[in-house]
Amino acid sequence: MSIRHGLLALLQRGPMHGYQLRTNFEASTGGTWPLNIGQVYTTLARLERDDLVRALPESEGQRPYEITEAGRTEVGAWFATPVGRADRPRDELAVKLALAITTPGVDVAAVVQAQRTSTMRAMQEYTRLKRSAEGELPWRLVLDAMVFQAEAELRWLDHCETSLLRHAESRPAAPSLPEAVAHEHA
Repeated sequence: MSIRHGLLALLQRGPMHGYQLRTNFEASTGGTWPLNIGQVYTTLARLERDDLVRALPESEGQRPYEITEAGRTEVGAWFATPVGRADRPRDELAVKLALAITTPGVDVAAVVQAQRTSTMRAMQEYTRLKRSAEGELPWRLVLDAMVFQAEAELRWLDHCETSLLRHAESRPAAPSLPEAVAHEHA
């Protein structure tokens, strides 16, 4: 999700100033995506430049913004468009494991186990948070997504361990040091 579209979606609720947008954005994502207030105002400036929002007269030292018709069209198109796999950031864990496998001296099993432990702890925390989020559907849905992603990650880590074992079993064992020395002198 882009901050741009998130702010437009929030402005569909009604005019808001930057701090309100930041607070509502963080509340809507259950605090899983904290925003720097500078990001909010930079994004608002771009949205205003692109005629997707307009600034309203200042009130009590704050400048509220409202969504324009073009902004409503933009956010409507965003809601209607599925998020593609290629639109998501790279998977740092997959990259990390790929590099661990090809880097001499790295205990790949330990890397997998450390990740598994961390993911299990996170999943337990998400489950605990879900119990306290009764009646808050947006936050519960965010937590559900996080639980499902953690479950998928754990299944993938199981797959990685199995693949690593199969790969190790299919490779011929390296000769022991005495055998290697004997072959060199033969």
